[in-house]
Amino acid sequence: MNSPSRPRLLDLYCKAGGASMGYHRAGFDVTGVDIEPQPRYPFTFHQGDALEFLTAHGHEFDAIAASPPCHDHSTLSALWGPKGSGWLLPATLEALAAQPVPWIVENVMGANMRADIVLCGSMFGLRTYRHRQFTIDPRIPLLPAVPWHPAHTVRASSKKRRVDFDAGMHITVTGHVGAWLGPACMGIDWMTGPELAQAIPPAYTHHLGLHLLDHLDNTTDLEAA
Repeated sequence: MNSPSRPRLLDLYCKAGGASMGYHRAGFDVTGVDIEPQPRYPFTFHQGDALEFLTAHGHEFDAIAASPPCHDHSTLSALWGPKGSGWLLPATLEALAAQPVPWIVENVMGANMRADIVLCGSMFGLRTYRHRQFTIDPRIPLLPAVPWHPAHTVRASSKKRRVDFDAGMHITVTGHVGAWLGPACMGIDWMTGPELAQAIPPAYTHHLGLHLLDHLDNTTDLEAA
């Protein structure tokens, strides 16, 4: 249920809500949009085309986040084959630039976008590295401080085996993974394995969301002065 005391954030291409949960924990009422059904999405959800929803309803929100499909940009794209979704990233960035409210876009490291901030699971005590880059609306004047990034001295297993996890290794959360990876590796306890493979840890967007919320508060104060 939305609260009138919390600013509203629109999360485009939300999937099962990893990014959405971080923004919610930072203090936003979140509405998600995705072309596919998301039965475990924890907030208000609309199934449909994200860019069409943005055009029709973007002005109703205080901030916008987006995670366009990343298959075309991932280092695993050669294994997955062409997905035909690469155009969505530049189209989304262009559409957001025309919006009156601040926005943040997230994607994988190979994506062709400005990397204002790069976050890693090790920065938040998680058992996965899972680097993601973020492009932040240039109208937000200051970037959030980046947490300390520990050296990657812990080995990472791409086999996603409990025995590797129990041995102290980090786990690479890609492809078909087990839901048991969620809490320790991603800070997520409501998704299935395939959903986890498409998610980012809520800790990332909680960190960014706090900064975004401060920006909105400061903007409101200046308008009221």
